[in-house]
Amino acid sequence: MQQGLDFDPEPACVDGGGAMAVTPLRDPEPLLARTMAARGHRDLWVFGYASLIWRPEFDAAEQRLARVHGQHRALQMRSRINRGTPERPGLVCALVPGGSCSGMVYRIEAARADAELRRLWDREMFTGVYDPKWLQCQTSQGPVTALAFTLSRTSPNFTGDIDDDTLLGILRHARGRFGSTLDYLVETAACLRRCGIRDAAIERQVALARRAGLTA
Repeated sequence: MQQGLDFDPEPACVDGGGAMAVTPLRDPEPLLARTMAARGHRDLWVFGYASLIWRPEFDAAEQRLARVHGQHRALQMRSRINRGTPERPGLVCALVPGGSCSGMVYRIEAARADAELRRLWDREMFTGVYDPKWLQCQTSQGPVTALAFTLSRTSPNFTGDIDDDTLLGILRHARGRFGSTLDYLVETAACLRRCGIRDAAIERQVALARRAGLTA
């Protein structure tokens, strides 16, 4: 399949009762089994770069600012459920190849790691869209190897570059079960700033929305 097609990390269809159902792109269970096996019995480190920073949904024993090389944060993954609809797809951030990315790493103690990883899988990997990878993360207290949810540029969910007019249309109209793409973008930018992280691309997109009168 070619990138840029109208696909989504949550491929959607309507079931017989009129509710939105989700069709996985691939079975996430083998990916979970491989990830658990690779972790062994050690503490689990998780790298967050967007909503996992402002809505982690797990209790971490420790967290640190971190930077990974070879991947960067980009608002380039379609969302037809969480931040959009099938009729008006939205966008969420993904970690895609190239450049570097500052974010947060979280340490989950080994005794709780399997249970928390299962919960995390249910949140992030229920459609199997991401490529879970163990990445070397640089922190002020030394390097750690952390689990990150990445997206391949060959994924049908990857949009590639989006021109400003198209982005503004999405920011004006796309809204899903967790809110709008605009809210997601603004919250991500605000959270990064609170953490002392500046992302020029995210800041530029927020400024674009502000000039268009979409946000204060």
